[in-house]
Amino acid sequence: MAGVAALICTSVAGVLLLYLAGRVVAVDRPSFTLPFLSGWRPREHALSRFHVRWYPATLVFLAFDVEMIFMYPWAVVVGRLGAEAVVEMFVFLGVLMAGVVWAWREGALRWV
Repeated sequence: MAGVAALICTSVAGVLLLYLAGRVVAVDRPSFTLPFLSGWRPREHALSRFHVRWYPATLVFLAFDVEMIFMYPWAVVVGRLGAEAVVEMFVFLGVLMAGVVWAWREGALRWV
């Protein structure tokens, strides 16, 4: 029990020491209302930073990300499952390709 109490006291003392060290070496006292950007006031609203045209590109990225999550375990078991696993992967890639064609048609892959 004494070891647990010593660990808690040491942890609290360490946190307090680091907090005080940060307050001492700080160039400017940060406002507690602005804990981000090192206390600087933001220049624009948080929702206005990204144009809406980037969201379809993000969805395409997520589709390829999910593809990789699915392909790694598939690569491990494809030898054991045989042709059924290969057909299943081609169906999955066909659905993914339909999403890419849709994104291309919508202009999500245009970077201008």
